[in-house]
Amino acid sequence: MKRVLLAAGAVLALSACGREVGRAPGFAPLEGGYEHHALYSTPLPEVQDKQRLSDQASLWSSGHRSLLGDRRAGQRGDILTVVIEINDQAEISNTSGRSRAASGEMGVPSLFGIPQRLNEHLPEGASMANAAAASSSSSYKGGGSVRRREKLTLRVAVTVVERLANGVLRIEGTQEVRVNFELRELLVSGYVRPEDISRQNEITYDKIAGARVSYGGRGQITDVQQPRYGQQIADILLPY
Repeated sequence: MKRVLLAAGAVLALSACGREVGRAPGFAPLEGGYEHHALYSTPLPEVQDKQRLSDQASLWSSGHRSLLGDRRAGQRGDILTVVIEINDQAEISNTSGRSRAASGEMGVPSLFGIPQRLNEHLPEGASMANAAAASSSSSYKGGGSVRRREKLTLRVAVTVVERLANGVLRIEGTQEVRVNFELRELLVSGYVRPEDISRQNEITYDKIAGARVSYGGRGQITDVQQPRYGQQIADILLPY
């Protein structure tokens, strides 16, 4: 009995793991992630060439922080805005059909008088003139359709966490908004080219290679919408 109670307690403890009873879900800490490391790490010293030295002496400097300079993200720790506007729609419809019919007859009306002699021993109405007849038919019809539509419009600030050797930037960004006891999470990551970033320091999601966009939430509403752990395990184990 003690073992049963201990097992039940362990199951309850595991089912309650990750849930907060009586309070709103907490935010994920900013420390320890790639964004935190990129923002707090010391940038590498830049090599100043003659053109940069001349720009520093000019009234119309083209530096990163100057009035007419390029303010687009390009180094580790820089921040840019990702614009997500997904409005995809797909529709597929397939129809197939097949039919087949066949018939055949076989008879031996005369063969050296043998069929006539056999007819005497056959049941009444039977004759070797129509010894066998067969017919068959089959038909098949199938159809299928797929209709899907997704629409999502979001804007999120991301951080350049790494600049690769070929100049491509690796970005990652998170955003969390809590309303009452529900926490909405948005995660974005991928690779972008500096030349694809607009003058407004923005980039659209379709220019992000290896884009990973996650939009979800944590809280009481999300918890109620999910089936219980026991039901999920039963759906995996039961073959019917």
